[in-house]
Amino acid sequence: MDGMAGQKSTLVWVVNICAFLLVLLWTIPTLGLFVSSFRDRDQIANSGWWQSFSAAEQTGFVRTGTDDDAVQDGGLYVIEGNVTEGDQTLVAWGTGARDPARFQPGDTTEIEDGWQLTVDADGSYRLTSPEPFEMRRGERIFTTTEVPPKFTTGNYQRVLTAEGLGRAFMNTLTVTIPATVIPILIAAFAAYALAWMEFPGRAILTAAVVGLLVVPLQVSLIPLLRLHNEIGIGKGYLGIWLAHTGFGLPLAVYLLRNYMVGLPREVIESARVDGATEFQIFRRIILPLSFPALASFAIFQFLWVWNDLLVATVFLGNTREQLVMTGVLRELMGSKGGEWEILATSAFISIAVPLIVFFAMQKYLVRGLLAGSVKGG
Repeated sequence: MDGMAGQKSTLVWVVNICAFLLVLLWTIPTLGLFVSSFRDRDQIANSGWWQSFSAAEQTGFVRTGTDDDAVQDGGLYVIEGNVTEGDQTLVAWGTGARDPARFQPGDTTEIEDGWQLTVDADGSYRLTSPEPFEMRRGERIFTTTEVPPKFTTGNYQRVLTAEGLGRAFMNTLTVTIPATVIPILIAAFAAYALAWMEFPGRAILTAAVVGLLVVPLQVSLIPLLRLHNEIGIGKGYLGIWLAHTGFGLPLAVYLLRNYMVGLPREVIESARVDGATEFQIFRRIILPLSFPALASFAIFQFLWVWNDLLVATVFLGNTREQLVMTGVLRELMGSKGGEWEILATSAFISIAVPLIVFFAMQKYLVRGLLAGSVKGG
């Protein structure tokens, strides 16, 4: 027995470690996305998100002025300017791509015969020549600068206004909330009838519900859209609500029915003996006891509808006023593929609401799934 107890303890530790690693693997990318959503384009291009809380080095080059910018100072021709921008601090500089950090701030080097270049610590440079300059393009000065940590909310302002994600966010909420509530209401009634009410064909209906779980929704998209057009629904919110309700009902009925079958029969029989109607039993006993299963399905349905693109494209449309968040993200990936700060901000906004919903209801998820998976009628 001691050996068995020790083995069990080891297994528990293994399970806990695996669970911790899975949570870590899921959390780190989410944290990185959140941090990146507050960074600008230059920071994202030059350093990883894990370096965002410390000063980061950036490399680049600027060109000096041309002969048109030269002024005469005594016996010298002088071109002046600055190689840094904003709050950058110059770390090193150079005149060639092979050794861009050859000189330190304050050093002076000779570029050509008589041409002297000095770059000071504040980024100001001074290029001098005893003869007039003859150059169409300025000389390149390679710089290595240090940029302090900086975060901005400008990405969110741009995404929610100029990029249209704010409108898409409201469209997605308009689709998701009814498409989650409606199937729960219908499935709860159907599950109670299949679990506790005696009527002919109940077993066949239960088998049909289980069979519908394996039917791919793609095969029904076009027929369902044609039906909507024929009865006058067309493309709109009502059509997509009904579509998501139909696609989500099999899982909802199956999950809730299996959970309700496992509820104490004595409580329900006692209520019937006391004269309670089926609706009163359903409303006052079944629904409160079935809340874990209801919450489990609500999480699944909400996440599925929120992240859906295919059904929204078919039943809602592709115009700017109709796009949901996944549709806007698809467009941004094509038109803003190089602007990672926009993509990171948009992606985090799209997952923020599902994260809130999941963490608010996750304690009911495992209870509802386990109870529905091991109990049956």
